[in-house]
Amino acid sequence: MSEWHLKPGRLKLRELRHLLDGRPRLSIDPSAWAAVDASALAVQTAVERGTPLYGINTGFGKLAKTHIPQDQLTQLQRNLVRSHAVGTGHLLDDETVRLILVLKAASLARGFSGVRRYVIETLLALYNAGVLPCIPSKGSVGASGDLAPLAHMTMALMGEGEVRVDGLVIPARLGLSRAGIAPIELAAKEGLALLNGTQVSTALALRALMETEDVFAAAVVTGALSVDAARGSDAPFDERIHEVRGQIGQIAVAGAYRRLLEGSAIRRSHLVNDDRVQDPYSLRCQPQVMGACLDLINQAARTLVIEANAVSDNPLVFGDEVISGGNFHAEPVALAADTLALAIAEIGALSERRTALLIDATLSGLPGFLVREPGINSGFMMAHVTAAALASENKSLAHPASVDSLPTSANQEDHVSMATFAARRLLEMTANTRTIVAIELLAAAQGIDFHAPLQTSEPLRFVHEALREKVGFYAEDRYFAPDIAAADELLADEALTPMVSDLLPSWSSN
Repeated sequence: MSEWHLKPGRLKLRELRHLLDGRPRLSIDPSAWAAVDASALAVQTAVERGTPLYGINTGFGKLAKTHIPQDQLTQLQRNLVRSHAVGTGHLLDDETVRLILVLKAASLARGFSGVRRYVIETLLALYNAGVLPCIPSKGSVGASGDLAPLAHMTMALMGEGEVRVDGLVIPARLGLSRAGIAPIELAAKEGLALLNGTQVSTALALRALMETEDVFAAAVVTGALSVDAARGSDAPFDERIHEVRGQIGQIAVAGAYRRLLEGSAIRRSHLVNDDRVQDPYSLRCQPQVMGACLDLINQAARTLVIEANAVSDNPLVFGDEVISGGNFHAEPVALAADTLALAIAEIGALSERRTALLIDATLSGLPGFLVREPGINSGFMMAHVTAAALASENKSLAHPASVDSLPTSANQEDHVSMATFAARRLLEMTANTRTIVAIELLAAAQGIDFHAPLQTSEPLRFVHEALREKVGFYAEDRYFAPDIAAADELLADEALTPMVSDLLPSWSSN
C-alpha cells in the first residue's frame, strides 16, 4: 500500500479522486505540526487564564452565556458529542466516510482549530485501519456545520457508538481495540472543533462531482455515437460556430464531438444527397447544452476544492486570539450542489431525448423501436420508458435545497443551508442519469449495427466493441433488464471517461 502525505490547505481534486478510487496509507505532512501545536497551546493558555471563550469554557448555541468551570471542560466536550449524535436514516457508505475522515483531518491540520495533533493522528488511524464510524445520512441542516453526522464520527473516536469494519457493524470500542487504536479523551474545544465543519456535505458533494464528471463524459461519447446512429450531421460542431458565441464549455465540448466523429464512414455516406436540412436539437445542440453543463461542473469544482481545503469550525485560533465567526455555514456547498443538480438533470434529459429520437423511425430512419419486425417485437419501446421515468425523477430531485431554511437552536441559528441534503440527493441523481445514458448507449449501438457494413469512427468503434463484449445485438425481444445493467456497469467503471478526460476538472492538474 502506497503512503501519501496530506498537505493541509493544498489538496487537489485529482488527489481526492485518487483517494476515492484507491486506499493509500495517509499521514499529515510534517510541516503542518508546528501550527497545530501552537494553536493547541493557545487554547490551553486561554483556558488556564479563565477568559470566557465560546465553546471552550461556555455552553453552546443559545447557552453560550453559561460559564463552565475548568474541572468540567472535558465533560462539556463529551456531553456535546453525545447530545449531538442524533442522526437517522441509512448509514453513509464507506467511500464517503473515508473522505470525511480525510477532509476533517486536513482541515484541523491547518492549525487554526486548537486541537492536539493526537486527535488528527487518530482520525487518520481510523482511515488507515479501515475502522469507519457509522454515520447516519440524515439529521444535518448545514448551519453550524454538519453537527449530527460529525458527532457520530466523533463518537467513534471516543470509543462510543458503532463502526463498520470490512462491511461488518461492530461496537466502536471493539473496533478500535482490534486495530490497536486508543479512544481519545477530548480536551477543551476539541469536541466542538470536530463537530463544527462542512466535511460531510463537502465529501458527499465531491463524490457527486466526480460521478457527475463520469456521466457527463459518458453522455458526450454516447451522444456522438447517437449522431452516427441517426445519420446526423457533424456540421453543427464546426469550430467557427462555437468560437463566435464564445462560451468556454461549449467550445471545448464541440471540439470533443469533432474528435469523436472524425473519420466516420457512416458520416461520409450521407454527405451528399441527404434531403434532411437540420437535425433535431438533441443532436445538433449538444455542444450548447453539454457545454453549459460543463461550465456548471467546473464552477462547482472550484467551490468544492476550496471547501475541501477550508477551515470551517468555530471559534478559530489566530495566534493568541480566539475569534468566533461563521465558517461552518455551508451555503457555498449547498449552492454548488444545487448547481450540480441542474447539470445532472440536463445531461439525463438530453440523453433521454436522443433515445426517443433513435426509436422513432420517422426521425432516425432506423427500424421502428430499433428492432427487426417491430410489432411482433417491442424492441426498445419500454427501455425508453425507463429512461423517461428516471429523467422525470431527476426533475423533482433537481429542486434547489438551498432555497429552504428552517431556524434551529431557538432562533440562534436562524438561517441554514441544507447543504447535506443538497449534496446527498446528488448521488441518486447521478445513478439515474447514468442509467439513462446506458439505455441510450444500447440504442445507439443498435443503430450503428443497422448501418453495417459501414462503420463509425475509430474512437466510437472502441465504444461499440466494448459494449458488444457485454451485450449482444438485440435481434428479437429478450429479457432486457440485464442488458441495461451491463451497460450501466460499463459506465460505472469509467470506461468512457478517459475519452474526454481533458474536459474534466478532477482529471486535470487542478
